[in-house]
Amino acid sequence: MALQISATNPEHPALLLALPWQLPLEQWPEEYLVPLPRGISRHVVRYARAGDEVIAVKELAERPAQREYELLRDLDRLGIPAVDPLAVVTGRSDADGEPLEPVLITRHLRGSQPYRSMFETTLRPATMHRLMDALAVLLVRLHLAGFAWGDCSLSNTLFRRDAGAYAAYLVDAETGDLHPALSSGQREYDLDLARVNISGELLDLEASGALHPSVDPIEFGTEICARYGDLWEELTRTSVYPAGKYHYIERRIRRLNDLGFDVAEMQIAHSSNGDTVTFVPKVVDAGHHQRQLLRLTGLDAEENQARRLLNDLESWMATQDDYAPGDPLAARPEVLAHRWVRDVFRPTVRAVPVELRGTMDAAEIYHELLEHRWYLSERAQHDIGLDTAVDDYIKNILPKARETLQPMSGE
Repeated sequence: MALQISATNPEHPALLLALPWQLPLEQWPEEYLVPLPRGISRHVVRYARAGDEVIAVKELAERPAQREYELLRDLDRLGIPAVDPLAVVTGRSDADGEPLEPVLITRHLRGSQPYRSMFETTLRPATMHRLMDALAVLLVRLHLAGFAWGDCSLSNTLFRRDAGAYAAYLVDAETGDLHPALSSGQREYDLDLARVNISGELLDLEASGALHPSVDPIEFGTEICARYGDLWEELTRTSVYPAGKYHYIERRIRRLNDLGFDVAEMQIAHSSNGDTVTFVPKVVDAGHHQRQLLRLTGLDAEENQARRLLNDLESWMATQDDYAPGDPLAARPEVLAHRWVRDVFRPTVRAVPVELRGTMDAAEIYHELLEHRWYLSERAQHDIGLDTAVDDYIKNILPKARETLQPMSGE
C-alpha cells in the first residue's frame, strides 16, 4: 500500500513528506526531532519539525487514528480547547517492505506543558488547585458539548498559563464519543474516571518525591468532582425568581462571567409563580463580544463593554412580544437590536449631559448606568428601572466625579 497523507490543510502533505516515514517512530534521527517535554502515553509519541510547524506524531492503529482525527476536528468546530489535528499518515512501510503503524499528527500547543514537567519543581498546593480548576472547566465544557471523554486524566491534558490561572487542553481523544447530549450516567462515569486517574497519578508523584508534602492525592482527586459539580450546577440549573426581580438575572450572569462562561442564549418563561430563567452557556473566544455587538448594532466597543451591552440587549429582547428564538416568523435579532439602539441605548446615553461625560464614550456611559442600576436594584431588592437609575446617576454620582471626568477638549 502506498504512503497516504490525509490532512486538513492542502499545504501540510508537502511539508510532511520530508519526514522519515520508513522508520519506526522510536528510531527517528535527532535531526528531525524537537526536544520538548512529553507526558506519559500508551503510544510512542515524538515532537518533530515540519517546515515552520512543531508537530506531535503518535503511532497507533489505523482505525483509532482516523477516529481520533475526526473527533479532534469535531471538537475544533465546537470551539473546545483541544490539540489541533493536522493529518493521518497511513500506508507506511520500512526498507524491507514490512508495514509500520499509521500515525496521527497534531500541532504542538505552544506554551503548554504536560503535568509531569510542571512537577519537576514541586508545585505549591495553590497552583495545584488552579490546575484542578482548569481541568474541571475543560470537563464541563466537553460535557456541555456532548463529548464523553472516557479517559479524563492529567496525562491526557496539556496546561497553559492564562493570566495568572491555567487553561486545560484535551490531548488524547482516542476513547471519546460525541453525542447530541450526555446523560447523567455518562457524565458521572467520566467524573469517576477522572477522580480515580488523578488520584493515581498524584500517588505516583508522591512515591517519586515530586509532590508537595501537604498534598493528599486522594483529596485532590476528589476535589475535581466538587469543582465540576459547582460549575455544572451554576451553568445548567433553572432559576425561578419573583416577578420584578430582574436584577437577580444580572447577578446570575455576573457569576457565570466570573466562572469564565458567557451566556450565548437566555430563555425567560413567565409563569404565575415568577420568572423561570434557563441559561444555555457557551465559552467564547477573545473579541467575540466586540464582533457580535458590531454585527448586531453597529456599535464599536471594548470587549468588556461589549459583553455588558450584549447582556443588556439579550435581557431586553427577551421582554419583547415578537421575540421567539427559533421561530422563523419572529423578529430577527438584527431588527430587535436596531430597535434597542434606537429606543433604549441612544435615549439613555443622551440623557446624560454632554458637559458631564468627560472622556467617557457612549458605550462606557451606558455601562456605568447599567452598573448603577444594578447597584440600586440590589439595595432596593427590586428592579428600579433604567430611567430612575439615570436620574440618580446624574444627580448623585456625576457631580462627585467632576474632577476626574473633565470634558474632552473641543466639547
